[in-house]
Amino acid sequence: MWITLGIIAVVIGFIWITYNGLVTARLRVKESWSGIDVQLKRRYDLIPNLVESVKGYASHEKTVFENVTKARTAAMSAGSVAEQADANNMLSGTLKTLFAVAEAYPDLKAQASFQQLQTELSDTESKIAYARQFYNSNVLSYNTQIQVFPAVIFAGMFGFKAEEFFAAEEAAKEAVKVSFADTPKV
Repeated sequence: MWITLGIIAVVIGFIWITYNGLVTARLRVKESWSGIDVQLKRRYDLIPNLVESVKGYASHEKTVFENVTKARTAAMSAGSVAEQADANNMLSGTLKTLFAVAEAYPDLKAQASFQQLQTELSDTESKIAYARQFYNSNVLSYNTQIQVFPAVIFAGMFGFKAEEFFAAEEAAKEAVKVSFADTPKV
């Protein structure tokens, strides 16, 4: 009788520890996602000011401004991790184009407010990259934890599902090619 109760207690203890470990890992993933979310919101707040700075010097670059605004709106309204990653990759591409346009205007590049915005955005991009790395590390740990034996048995029973990585597309990793052949010189 005591042996049976001991075995039942060990099994219950094992399930309890496994369940709590899975919950902790899932919460780490959620917490690390909130780190990305904070930095993305900061990025979204900086973009309108940056666009306005460039508009004053390059008002004829209407399509660039529209593309940045559309990409920002899409990124802000994206839902899942995959949608967020895709939308933010698109936004990064349009920002590269915006900075490429700004390169053609030396007076703009020399303006203190533009330089400050550019520095803040660059700093934010670095923080996003770090937060993405931290998130993906937690996702890897969590996904590994729910897929190894014997936790895989309990993960399925308790509804733990694999999380998606926040990754850059191959196209977003390539340098943006911009031609200034039609850009008027100031």
